[in-house]
Amino acid sequence: MKKIIVPVDFSEHSEYALEAAASIARKYDSELLIIHMLELANAILTSSGNAINEEAVFYLKLAEQRFETFLDKDYLKGIKVTPIVKHFKVFSEINDVAAEHNASLIVMGSHGVSGVKEVLVGSNTEKVVRHSDIPVLVIKHNPILLDFDSAVFASDFSTEAIKPYLNAKAIFNKLGAKMHLVYVNSPDGNFRSTPEIDKKVSEFFKRADGSLENMTKVHMVSDYSIEKGILNFANTIGADLIAVATHGRRGLAHFFEGSISEDIANHSTLPVMTFKM
Repeated sequence: MKKIIVPVDFSEHSEYALEAAASIARKYDSELLIIHMLELANAILTSSGNAINEEAVFYLKLAEQRFETFLDKDYLKGIKVTPIVKHFKVFSEINDVAAEHNASLIVMGSHGVSGVKEVLVGSNTEKVVRHSDIPVLVIKHNPILLDFDSAVFASDFSTEAIKPYLNAKAIFNKLGAKMHLVYVNSPDGNFRSTPEIDKKVSEFFKRADGSLENMTKVHMVSDYSIEKGILNFANTIGADLIAVATHGRRGLAHFFEGSISEDIANHSTLPVMTFKM
């Protein structure tokens, strides 16, 4: 995990993400790429008028000054930090930066005291998740203690879920987190019998791992909804992190067989990490 991207808007929640990313970077000797995206109109950048060009320079200089203050943190000492300013709010650019620098993770803060609904539904974080080919970690609170010892990976154990499962397993190994696999059987999730679930899970591991060794690690729980099942399970085992799968450019509205990842992100008090299918 050599490079970690942190998109910031200089808010309190951006600082939460920065501190969380710094904690991870310190453990793995990673470089932090801190991205701020200006909201400059195309006319400001392309016009030949001196006044307009001066306005663009002003905003760029202002961003550089804010970076200088924002990055003056004790917890960043000893960590390689590279600030990057982008002219437009084009969130696909973050994925381009990730590809260019071979980054392993994106860490973002979420706004709103009632969860991340305002951010994840049609706003900044969802836009990043939609375009990101690498995992995105959403931090919701001040990361006083950020030790990912126990991580929940919820899955419907479909063929589509193999890629995010393998990616999650790899990154959890890097983070030193024990992976708890969970399948939630619920009325809103196309209820299945135990033999049907066993067959689906066994076929999943044959394809994903080439063996059934990890089948015994799957926790099958029943609840009124998949969301409640995941959140209750995470709370019961004292998890530090919840991981969900997304369908990339289609956003977060296609986790399992419904719009469940949005609900998990909205209501979870834990950090949430997304993996693209």
